[in-house]
Amino acid sequence: MIWKPNVTVAAVIERDGKFLLVEEETSQGVRFNQPAGHLEADESILAAVKREVLEESAYHFVPQHLLGIYRWHSADSDTTYLRFAFTGAIAGHEADRPLDTGILRAV
Repeated sequence: MIWKPNVTVAAVIERDGKFLLVEEETSQGVRFNQPAGHLEADESILAAVKREVLEESAYHFVPQHLLGIYRWHSADSDTTYLRFAFTGAIAGHEADRPLDTGILRAV
């Protein structure tokens, strides 16, 4: 059997002492989280984090630093995740862009 983690990306974005978060519906109820999501086939890690931030918050993100690489195992689903977290800057906003399903708003 071949073991493989599920790869995710996330963005920790600070501007003027405030952090960009998304309010989303989860299986545990409504939660605040970093903009984040799964790496898609044939996609680079950097392209994935830019896409996820845009899809979940309607902000354009420019990754500048790798914050860390984290391994987490969910006992509930018996799934292991390998998350690449980045910091960076906002480079624009599409105020009328619809957000991903389950995302209530960006704050």
